[in-house]
Amino acid sequence: MSARSVLTFVTIPLAFLTPLLAQGEPIDEKAVEILRKHGLEKSQVMDHLSWMCDVHGPRLTGSPNIRRAQKWAKETFTKWKLDNPHFEAWGPFGRGWRLDKFSVRVVGENTWPVHAYPKAWSPGLPKKLVAEVIAVGEMTADQLRAADLEGKIVMMQAPRKVSERFEGSARRFESDDLLEMANARGGVEGRRGRRARDQSWRGRWQRRQQVIKIVYDKKPAALLDRGSKGQSGTIFVSSASAPPVAEGRSSARDPNVKGVVPQFTLAVEHYNRIDRILKKGIPVKMELELKTTFFDDDLMERNVVAEIKGTDPQIGDQVVMLGAHFDSWHSGTGATDNGCGSAVMMEAMRLIKELTKETGKGPRRTIRIGLWSGEEQGLLGSRAYVSKHFAVSAGRGESPSKLLPEHKKLSGYFNLDNGTGKIRGVYLQGNEAIAPIFRAWLHPFSDLGASTLTLNNTGGTDHLAYDRIGLPGFQFIQDPVAYSTQTHHSNMDNWDHAVADDLKQAATIIASFAWHAAQRDEMLPRKK
Repeated sequence: MSARSVLTFVTIPLAFLTPLLAQGEPIDEKAVEILRKHGLEKSQVMDHLSWMCDVHGPRLTGSPNIRRAQKWAKETFTKWKLDNPHFEAWGPFGRGWRLDKFSVRVVGENTWPVHAYPKAWSPGLPKKLVAEVIAVGEMTADQLRAADLEGKIVMMQAPRKVSERFEGSARRFESDDLLEMANARGGVEGRRGRRARDQSWRGRWQRRQQVIKIVYDKKPAALLDRGSKGQSGTIFVSSASAPPVAEGRSSARDPNVKGVVPQFTLAVEHYNRIDRILKKGIPVKMELELKTTFFDDDLMERNVVAEIKGTDPQIGDQVVMLGAHFDSWHSGTGATDNGCGSAVMMEAMRLIKELTKETGKGPRRTIRIGLWSGEEQGLLGSRAYVSKHFAVSAGRGESPSKLLPEHKKLSGYFNLDNGTGKIRGVYLQGNEAIAPIFRAWLHPFSDLGASTLTLNNTGGTDHLAYDRIGLPGFQFIQDPVAYSTQTHHSNMDNWDHAVADDLKQAATIIASFAWHAAQRDEMLPRKK
């Protein structure tokens, strides 16, 4: 049966389909049994996640927190007797940053606390700031140029309408959702469409940069925004903006960039309230307190890497990789993004070690884990690792400019980075040839809800570093739960929003995928 036929028949009930597809790909049933026992009944995944999130807290790249968490991960790999646990440096990344203390409130006759979070790499204030608030989000260019913003607290965005949610913020994929994915013919965007999308995004970015430049030139005391989403106390927070430069982009974490203004993201309801008061012609003053610490002693970053050595003399130097990004933003504790993915990948390696103990048999190929930093700033850690070991990318949509010897040794890379949701299948990234293999590997877990393959690509995470240089790199399909609506990059991204049974299921499936990839005679097929 051809790979193209696989997805054509997806509409057939899976009870008839999966045994047919599994005939050509051997399944190590004993391994699956052992992995299910340890992964579903004796899991440690939630404890891994608690160490990351509760003990070490938010893991902003370059911060002391991520340094401590990386040290813990390396020590844990050593305790599990994984081979060669180590840090791999990359960079320079820029300054580390820590949020020490802050408060935000409206002051005057009617004083009230404002729900807000400082943006990462925002400088602190030497003392409490009390200043007038000016809203510029609905000003014309001429009004903005004429506005007096010096020493003011500037609201950068227009208010955002909030609607009550009559349905819950969390959801599972329904069968119709999965069927639509399975019948998709691939989400590879043509160059014309990609160019139009890029030009549209670039146009919005350039307009925003123009506004920021005008505002920065007027020497404001602080900047406020309300984010593009979030309500009911959920605040989505990322990085502070730096003063625009003539060419390229500037970054608040760059030690050479000067003049960054303190910045906060407000809860939308409080942002809108202030805006409504100002529109009534009533002045508003706010009091801001912000203390932060920058760390300039080490501008480099690092990934955490460990492995289980392959035992086959012929293919033991070939590699199957698991990975997830270890860094997070700073307002929550980085649980669903991406402590869950990192905890699952760590647990998958632990499960494989348990499998080798029980069977006395190691993997034929080497199985390696990478915990990446700098993902939130542009997949920086995984791309640095790929550039060092496999190939130098020539840019999106282009063939690699240089292949390295390890490129031919990597069988495939598996990634997890879409929150706490259980695995429902795999995004194939347009790799049709791999569909029958993955269909067979999913078959033992159909009772756990994992049975969907889609040719579609999914973006925004570290498998793209591999896919863009021609290596098989995959992200698993996960139930959305409340990832986009509540926890992704928000102050609500905490351990309590992780679903234990989902993470147990994910770790078990990924351990099985890694084991079967390491045991099969051939490496995984690559896209043409």
